[in-house]
Amino acid sequence: MAPEAALTEEAAVAGGAADEGVQAETGVLAAAQAGDDDAFQELVGPYRRELQVHCYRMLGSIQDAEDLTQETLLAAWRGLAGFEGRASVRTWLYRIATNRCLNELRAGARRSRDLTEMRKQEAILPEPSRRRAEPTWLEPYPDALLDEVPDRAPGPEARYETRESVSLAFLIAIQQLPPNQRAVLVLRDALGFRAAEVSEILGITTVAVNSALRRARAGLEENEGLQRPDRENAPLPGSLQERRIVDGFTHAFETGDVDALVALLTEDALLTMPPLPLEYQGQAAIGDFLASVALREGRSYALRATRANGQPAFGAYARDWDSPVLHPHGVVVLTLAGDRIAGVTRFLDNVLMTSFGLPESLRAA
Repeated sequence: MAPEAALTEEAAVAGGAADEGVQAETGVLAAAQAGDDDAFQELVGPYRRELQVHCYRMLGSIQDAEDLTQETLLAAWRGLAGFEGRASVRTWLYRIATNRCLNELRAGARRSRDLTEMRKQEAILPEPSRRRAEPTWLEPYPDALLDEVPDRAPGPEARYETRESVSLAFLIAIQQLPPNQRAVLVLRDALGFRAAEVSEILGITTVAVNSALRRARAGLEENEGLQRPDRENAPLPGSLQERRIVDGFTHAFETGDVDALVALLTEDALLTMPPLPLEYQGQAAIGDFLASVALREGRSYALRATRANGQPAFGAYARDWDSPVLHPHGVVVLTLAGDRIAGVTRFLDNVLMTSFGLPESLRAA
């Protein structure tokens, strides 16, 4: 068979498969619109996890992201009869999810929670290297859930790889943006939607989309919190180099060896504890914090390895020498640069243990 004929036949087969796919989705959509719950689940199921990741990017909270994803799917079910197919099902779902996230951000209700407890913690900690103007409303996202996102490459408009767009540095940076700018930046630069699609999702003109995107990108670059690690020099996930750093951190932390921990840090390493607006920067500042707070005399921990936001992480458990039970003490996420640790982010909410599939407690060895 001539090459041209083979290519033509191959294209025809591919085209036929695509037509069958469209027809199948059309049939599923019709059944779902007729009230078939199984058809609805088949229609929206492939998008559920990526919608949760999208809500997480927008809100910075895995718990809020799950709630908003559930609300999105419920709204989709209720509004399915009015779906006219002018956009894809995926784009339509993103429109519902994005606007619900924007409503949540504008309401600001979640930002007022736990403020009293946060202020109590802030008052007893040593003076930081610097303070942020606002709390950092951020939780870590388990890599195990990120792995469930379909391998759907972002569109050509995307500026960031999927894992870079859920890195802690990126999420902290976009939290400084107004809600609308944040939405435009995530939809365009993280997901790769075209300007016309973002216009449809947000219900604004393409001129407004492009204007918001310019302002968002400028704000992102100006934000001093945007100190993305050098991804080219960071060790590969699961590599021997990464394992050496992780093992060194685990041993030093569990034995309370502050000097060994400081030796693992870069000179300008940063320690943060969201939502507290406190930053401890540099080996000396972090060493003093560890010695006077986290690893002061009488305190020790056991760590259980996991991964979050594409980075090495741990569930921390505090030892109580009067009991064989070790109690949960939050999640620690490391940002690596070369053979050193450039960032330590400590999340103190013990509810996060469940999200990472970590045990609620440990028994002392």
